[in-house]
Formats: sequence, structure tokens, C-alpha cells
Amino acid sequence: MSVIRDTSERRQQISALVRERGSVQVAPLAARFGVSMQTIRKDLHYLERRGVAERSYGGAISADAVNVVAEPPLEAKRASNIDEKARIGALAASMVRPGDSIVLDSGTTTLQIAHHLPDDEDITVLTNDLDILSVLARKERIGVVMLGGALRRRNRAFYGAQTENALDDLHVDKLFLGVDGFDLERGITTHFEPEAMLNRKMARAARQVIAVTDKSKFGKVCLHRILSVGEIDDLITDAEDSDGMQAAAERAGFRLHIA
Repeated sequence: MSVIRDTSERRQQISALVRERGSVQVAPLAARFGVSMQTIRKDLHYLERRGVAERSYGGAISADAVNVVAEPPLEAKRASNIDEKARIGALAASMVRPGDSIVLDSGTTTLQIAHHLPDDEDITVLTNDLDILSVLARKERIGVVMLGGALRRRNRAFYGAQTENALDDLHVDKLFLGVDGFDLERGITTHFEPEAMLNRKMARAARQVIAVTDKSKFGKVCLHRILSVGEIDDLITDAEDSDGMQAAAERAGFRLHIA
């Protein structure tokens, strides 16, 4: 995109991006418009005063996103929708074939996939999740690759440049992507920016991207966008036909699997 130094035009475009995406970040905006990050911060302060956006760490989120949710404690995540997550995990595990290499993203739903995976020596699993590693370590044949990095104790998973660099030269068959928010317009979102960055890199390394979530995440929007719903290949969930997700899947172009 060409450099836009005209303040009014730039702020109009940023306002449109905020409404379209739900959130924006300072550094990418500075690069996009060819101005300093300080200039972008001033733009976001202006939009905040106009009621367009609310400032957040490193960026801003749409003021219209009233359903933006805070990250619950890990214990609360583990205790919620246990039966649904188990069914989703079993169905997801059944999609793994001998010879597959897969990535299990961090999360309590992907943890259920680890529990249900057959102990097949021809399956290789990459993960950044400490609890998933613990489950897979008890299986005797599955190949396991731990993506290292800096431990985030809040969800017992690893993030950062070291984690992302481990994916540089890797190509995998399937990514099973856990989500904090799944909204048809604002996409798949998460609470933690380094997780969004890592998830996007996981998606680029995978031939097939499979989102896994119970329907309680539908309509929720978190601060950091991972992908649009049109960028996934499959969605495994416990939604019912009455939820209208099949029609949405057909419009967006992903396959829907009901657990």
C-alpha cells in the first residue's frame, strides 16, 4: 500500500479497518501506512475520543465489540463443557490417519484430542502445550515434538520467537486449532497476542487447518485475531443444525463436523 501521510484519510482508513477486523495493532498499521508508531498511537487516541475504538495494549479494539470476553482461569476452562470437549476430541482424533504429522495447539479441547489419539508409531504430534506433552508422553509409540520457548503459566504453554522458529522448516498434514472466540464476521480470535502469531504460523505450516471448539465460543470475540473463518478447512464442534452453522460453513467454504 502506498504511503498515506494525510491525517484525515489515514484515520478514516484505520477506522474502517477497526470496524472490519474488530481489532488492530500499532506496528502493522505503522508499516502499512508508512508512518511512525507514535503517529499511529495518536490516531488511535483520536479514534478513542470519537468512540470508534478502545485502546488496548499494542493496539485498539472496536468499540462495537461489546462481546469481547476476558480470558478465564485455566481451572475454569478445564471445568467447562467437559462432555462436549471429550466428544469433539474423540471425533478429531478419528480424523488422524497412520503416517500423519499433526500440530495440537494449546487448549483444553485439543488436550482431549491427545487423550483420544491411538498409540500409533506412524503418528507424529507437534505441540507447544505442556499438558498435551504429559498425556502423549504416557503413550509408547506416538512420535512427539515439543515446540519450546517461554512458558506462559496462565495456560501452561510455550510461546515466543523460539517457538515460532521451530516451525520454519516444517510441513505438517493437519493443524488442530483451539479457539477462544469464533465469530463469523470477526473470525477466530484469542486473548494472547503471541498465541495469535504462533497460530498463524502453525496454519501456514499445515496442509489442513481444523478448528475445534464447543458452541459456547460462537459469537465471542477476543482481542487478537488469528484467522478468518474462510481460512480454515474444517470445524469440529457440538453445534446442532438449528444453530445455522451448516449454512455458514457453506458460505465460508469450510467443512462442518458435528460431534
